[in-house]
Amino acid sequence: MNSQITLWRSWRVRAAAIVLFVFAALQLVRPSLTNLPVTADLQAPPAVKEILKTACYNCHSNETHLWWYDQPVPAYWLVVDDVRSGRKRLNFSEIAKLSPGEQRAALYESINQVQFGEMPPSQYTMVHRDATITPAQLAVLKEYLHPTAAGPSPATINSEAIAAADAEYEKWIASANAAKEVPPAPNGIAFFPDYKNWKAISSTDRFDNNTIRQILGNDIAIEAIRKNQISPWPDGTAFAKVAWMQQPDEKGVVRAGKFFQTEFMIRDSKKYAKTLGWGFARWRGVELKPYGKDANFARECVGCHAPLRGTNYVFTAPIRGQQ
Repeated sequence: MNSQITLWRSWRVRAAAIVLFVFAALQLVRPSLTNLPVTADLQAPPAVKEILKTACYNCHSNETHLWWYDQPVPAYWLVVDDVRSGRKRLNFSEIAKLSPGEQRAALYESINQVQFGEMPPSQYTMVHRDATITPAQLAVLKEYLHPTAAGPSPATINSEAIAAADAEYEKWIASANAAKEVPPAPNGIAFFPDYKNWKAISSTDRFDNNTIRQILGNDIAIEAIRKNQISPWPDGTAFAKVAWMQQPDEKGVVRAGKFFQTEFMIRDSKKYAKTLGWGFARWRGVELKPYGKDANFARECVGCHAPLRGTNYVFTAPIRGQQ
């Protein structure tokens, strides 16, 4: 019996030694994580910067700070992967290299992620309690993006400005009617010239860029709404989102102003499996110029729509009883 106990203890010691050796050896496998110089940091009010630095900068900037519990492998591997992917998606240390509009769009996407509970990740806030963004802090971020002060007051709007917006609308109609000559989006999606004949589903606005939007659906989308088969939406569903700049008149009533863009969402769960099962495309201005340098532009769309799993990644709920 004693020999058996001795043998068992010997094996336990050997097993523990092997585990310790493997653990120690793994500590040598450490991919690099370098904090590059901050070259184009976000320029924002102190209250906004404080929120973002506390909740976001550790993964989304060149100012990453690793705590002692981040250092041991395999925790270190997970942290490095999160930081690398976070910086690739949005790096506040380099965001000022983007145009003002692109910066606002990136921040709008970030606020959506916060609003729907996707960011900061729950596994991160479990350890970093101070990184949780409160409703009051979210309101501060949204107010920062809301460019109400930048727009003209109703008192300064004149008939010439409204006439210019009307002329812009007529140019957009003409360009849409000649849509057969519109080049495809960088990901190969073609413009839908007949979208103007689709039925209106709803309307919305974007607080970050003062646009108003009309959402239209093709026949498959309208039939899915009628049958309440929208979770998920059937393949073949297509939405058009047509956006204009908000144009207040002399009385302060907001109406469509300068045409901004047309964008589409096309449902094909297999073809677009890498982008949430939806194909995204966008054309800017009355000349309908395809948006994006390459097919990776769709990452912007995915970033905004990803939190909406419960609605099959669709933002706007259809207005019932009008189809």
